[in-house]
Amino acid sequence: MALVHIGVDRLARVAGAAQAAAVDVTRAGAYAARTFGSPAGLRGLAVEGAWLTAHLAVYPAGLVHAQLRVPAVHRTDPLPPVRRSLVVTDVEAAGTPILLLHGIMDNRSVFTVFRRSLRRRGFGVVHAVNYSVFTEDIRTAAHRLHRQVDELRELAGAERIHIVGHSLGGMIARYYVQRMGGSAAVDTLVTLGSPHGGTLAAHLLPTPLARQLRPGSDVIAELAQPAPGCHTRFLVVWSRMDQMVLPQRNGRLRHPDLDVEELGIRDVGHLALPIDPRTVRWVAAALGRTARATHPLRPGQTYSRVTSERSATARHPHPDAASITPPRRARSCP
Repeated sequence: MALVHIGVDRLARVAGAAQAAAVDVTRAGAYAARTFGSPAGLRGLAVEGAWLTAHLAVYPAGLVHAQLRVPAVHRTDPLPPVRRSLVVTDVEAAGTPILLLHGIMDNRSVFTVFRRSLRRRGFGVVHAVNYSVFTEDIRTAAHRLHRQVDELRELAGAERIHIVGHSLGGMIARYYVQRMGGSAAVDTLVTLGSPHGGTLAAHLLPTPLARQLRPGSDVIAELAQPAPGCHTRFLVVWSRMDQMVLPQRNGRLRHPDLDVEELGIRDVGHLALPIDPRTVRWVAAALGRTARATHPLRPGQTYSRVTSERSATARHPHPDAASITPPRRARSCP
């Protein structure tokens, strides 16, 4: 009789697990239908496909090491009036070097549009670097980034820099800033589609690096530890249509010790985040100001802000404004 009860209990647990899995699959399917089946989602898929094709064409050029050039002057007179009004006017901000770090199995060519856009807005030194496609450890890559940051600071004569990391590049930069003392050298870290909470897509690759990107991995747990001495500002761009960060809410950064600003986008794929005009505008505007917003009740302390597409583009409307999510505080997506 005891064996019968044990068997029934096992069957009940299996049935419960199957039911929960079916519910999750149903919710995921409904979310995918809402996201990718809408007009904005279809446009996003078209842009993702077009940029993938263009990116493959320029990928070989990105394998070549880029020489750092520090221009003596930056001209803005060729720009039309609308674009010229967006050019950074803060001398200190314009002189802060920006280091661009690509994602997994990619190279610096993914920032072709992004780099040109920042330069046209008045940022003097925007330098993209490569790391090995055979990288198997985030910590090792962060040590390499440490050397690249020191080289850029020395060549540009700057005390601190900004870093923009796409996908894995954002995770490498975050580890350097948060766990290796990089906060002293990095004023602002921008992450585009980085899996701060891990991604289920990493289960598809049986590599040491992929295991570090899975939810609950040792690296993800280490980054969740307290970081009271980290003063770097974090700008986080995540998308509800990101097909590489699963679930998409894991692209958000939630940490009580970090100064975080977020931009949530609904209709941009993972690869196209660095070329999205809203992303470029928001990042350029944020990097173009050196003053930090202070907490209204705690003078001298900065605070985290969650920005929606509507608030980020209110002064520069976008054709897809109808698909923009109204501002909400700390709202999670499915």
